[in-house]
Amino acid sequence: MQSVKALYDAKKKTIPEALSLLKDGDAVISGVAAAEPVELLSQLHTVAERGVKGLDVTNCLPLAAHPFILNANPEMLTNSGWFFTGHQRAAVKQGAAHISHTPLRLHNAGARRIYALREDGRRIVLFASCSPMDEHGFLSLSLSAVYERELVDEGALVIVEVNRQAPRTFGDSAIHISEIDALVETDYPPGVIPQASPDERDLRIAAFVAERIEDGSTIQLGIGGIPNALAVGLKAKKHLGIHTEMLTDNMVDLVACGAVDNSQKTLCRHKVVATFAAGTQRLYRFIHNNPAVLINKGSWVNDPAIIGQNYKMQSINTTLEVDLFGQCASESIGPVQYSGSGGQADTAIGAQRSRGGHSFICLYSTANIKCPDGGRQTVSKISPMLKEGAVVTLSRNDVDYVVTEYGIVSLRGRTLKERAERLISIAHPDFRDHLRFHVKRHPEIY
Repeated sequence: MQSVKALYDAKKKTIPEALSLLKDGDAVISGVAAAEPVELLSQLHTVAERGVKGLDVTNCLPLAAHPFILNANPEMLTNSGWFFTGHQRAAVKQGAAHISHTPLRLHNAGARRIYALREDGRRIVLFASCSPMDEHGFLSLSLSAVYERELVDEGALVIVEVNRQAPRTFGDSAIHISEIDALVETDYPPGVIPQASPDERDLRIAAFVAERIEDGSTIQLGIGGIPNALAVGLKAKKHLGIHTEMLTDNMVDLVACGAVDNSQKTLCRHKVVATFAAGTQRLYRFIHNNPAVLINKGSWVNDPAIIGQNYKMQSINTTLEVDLFGQCASESIGPVQYSGSGGQADTAIGAQRSRGGHSFICLYSTANIKCPDGGRQTVSKISPMLKEGAVVTLSRNDVDYVVTEYGIVSLRGRTLKERAERLISIAHPDFRDHLRFHVKRHPEIY
């Protein structure tokens, strides 16, 4: 039998050699966020030199400004972004015709994209980043198993970068050399997402949420000022657990201070569970070779039925706008795509299925926006109606707590009239009369 070292060497290629495996009409799906194979993607546009056409590249949370994102011929390549970042937003704003958003929820993102691509008769190619191989022939998909492992299992052509600096993780991230079709060796630090410093509004919102999270709860946090502020507020808690889609630096802080020990979890006790990790090098050092951290498939981690098995599951997410019905527009500004659905609905619904669980949707009460004339205007983020064309990420049926710097209200099981009254109570004081006037004018709605 061929040794794993011989098998590894037989599959080793240069980047141009690996890219030469792509054919017209292939569908490339790239690793998530810091798990994207940067060097393969940075040279992907060069396949046009040999006349390859009709590629579709699906990515999620791309951290680097790859040439195929910023400037591509739509006949040669299209980019299906599942969760936009600033690079895609900027390209779209400048008129990029090759970029479109793919609406997907995290727990079924892989299955749904595979379904669509197979319906079109496309060959699916996985581009992923891996840690180095061990003596048994296993590598690790490192920072993400959102859909990467699922694609391997579904028979995708697998092309990976074996990055010497990629952390080795446990869980569904394991991949054997026999499952890989081609590999290139690289050596660079994974992409980072800097820690956002919380401001006064973040701290006030976090304080309202922290009051309602009990010792022994299992938590899901996102990234940004509000989650970072909440991590500070949770340091005094005891026996917290983590079951989250995205593992971030703020959770390392909670482990380090002893607030998180995963001892009272009812699912995967004593383990931090996530489906991908993105943050700073401190986070990557924490998860490297750490058997207490599991990077599992997104179809499992974010399945609301799985999330609901955690006792006292607490889901904390942010949104861009909430209307008086409780509808949350978390991914678009009007009809313009800003980010993506991600796992917001997964985690919010899952947490409310948990015994003692809750979902918190957080937002600032106001935003300062640019007007068409170049001036600035302050607007309420709690609005009578969502902006025309806005995408509803979390429906009014699935909203639990809503939090601003002015307070926290529960909408679970509440009538439309009760919802409006409660949301107005946590709106910015300057806009409450306007919101009340809207409700008074439309008694047929509320």
